[in-house]
Amino acid sequence: QVQLVESGGGLVQAGGSLRLSCTVSGRTFSNFAMGWFRQDPGKEREFVAAINWSGISTKFANSVKGRFTISRDNAKSTLYLQMNSLKPEDTGVYTCAADWSAVVSTDQYEYDYWGQGTQVTVSS
Repeated sequence: QVQLVESGGGLVQAGGSLRLSCTVSGRTFSNFAMGWFRQDPGKEREFVAAINWSGISTKFANSVKGRFTISRDNAKSTLYLQMNSLKPEDTGVYTCAADWSAVVSTDQYEYDYWGQGTQVTVSS
C-alpha cells in the first residue's frame, strides 16, 4: 500500500536546473532508503542517486556526480533531487523508489516500491 508520487519535471534548457520531489505515503518514510532512477524509451533504466534513511549516506551515478544533489525531509515524507547544469543526456523519465532495507543501493532490484515517474526534457 506504499505509494510514491513524483513531481517537478518539465522542459529546461541545457545548463538549467530542476528540482524533483517524491512524496511517500502508506508507511513510515524514515524506514526507507530512497533512490532516483531514470529511463529513456528504448534504453535501460539507470541509477541516478540514492540516500539512506537518515540522509547521512548518499551515492551518485558518475554521470551526475557534482551536478545533482539528493536530500530528504523525513518530517514531510519527501525525497528531493536537485539537478543543476543539466545536459541533453539527462533527459528521461525520473522515478523515485523506496528500499525497505533502509540502506543505500545502486541496484534497482533492491528497491521494493516505485513511483510512476516524471518527465525531464533537456533541450540543447
